[in-house]
Amino acid sequence: MSLNDELAAFYRSRSHEIPAAAHEVMKRADRDHAASGQAGRALNVGGTAPRFSLPAADGTTVTLDALLADGPVVLTFYRGAWCPFCNLALRALQQQLGEITARGARLVAVSPQIPDESLSLTEKHELGFPVLSDLGCDTAKQYGLSFDLPEELAAVYESLGFDLQRVNGGHPHTLPIPATYVIDRDATVRWAFVDTDYKTRAEPSDLLAALDDLT
Repeated sequence: MSLNDELAAFYRSRSHEIPAAAHEVMKRADRDHAASGQAGRALNVGGTAPRFSLPAADGTTVTLDALLADGPVVLTFYRGAWCPFCNLALRALQQQLGEITARGARLVAVSPQIPDESLSLTEKHELGFPVLSDLGCDTAKQYGLSFDLPEELAAVYESLGFDLQRVNGGHPHTLPIPATYVIDRDATVRWAFVDTDYKTRAEPSDLLAALDDLT
């Protein structure tokens, strides 16, 4: 089963658990975000990846320049550990970590969560790659991925128990569009997946193929 087949099956199995009114708010927000065209304006193939310096879950600081010094980088932005679709996507990437590193690349994930939340996520899923904290989505904004939740959607998330005020360090309404990039050593984006639909993610097989194309 592909990752997106797994995500679709998860959505079908869990969507009935969300109250109908809340579900309608979520669907309306999804439609509006897609119609905004933001995904098309985000960093894409041929662009230069903005540099960043972000804290990792283990307390160290990770920079894009240092990662690129070792080879290509697979950079993935996710919403947070509270998002089950993000957890499934990160788990799928972890399963392919050996294939990614075998191609000489480094994998790194970025979310707006505070480092303690990133550490909990890393330990829970036994992730073998850096998980970085982009408080306020400042780095995501440079990539064209940052957006603010509509008030009614933020209220729905709060009603579902997602404490974004705490886990995002006082930036509860700002999230990144889930996106994954393959960045060459000269910081050029060689492959990109950007979609406002958080239920759809980059297929690990596609990014592996993109890494193969670099060589």
